[in-house]
Amino acid sequence: VQLVESGGGLVQPGGSLRLSCAASGFTFSSYAMRWYRQAPGKERELVAIITSAGGSTNYADSVKGRFTSSRDNAKNTVYLQMNSLKPEDTAVYYCNVRVFRADYWGQGTQVTVSS
Repeated sequence: VQLVESGGGLVQPGGSLRLSCAASGFTFSSYAMRWYRQAPGKERELVAIITSAGGSTNYADSVKGRFTSSRDNAKNTVYLQMNSLKPEDTAVYYCNVRVFRADYWGQGTQVTVSS
């Protein structure tokens, strides 16, 4: 299993970013995907979950209405569209999949929201 995130960067408050996570090594279309984030000195936080077919999503209260997760099963890729970014969204963002009760993580991508 391999997960590779991309799309992070520095953005001003109120701006937008779209993160991508390219997956390989498992049947992508069969598994729910998750986005987590970890800010310095804080625990890793679940941000979003998207079901295997993409028909259902759930979000942390802190990002609801601002973040949207989607997926393209033909491209084995999951996305996190982040709008109206706030300084408190600054973190390393990770995608995650649980396959046969084992958790797999990407290397993470840094998102910094600052003026």
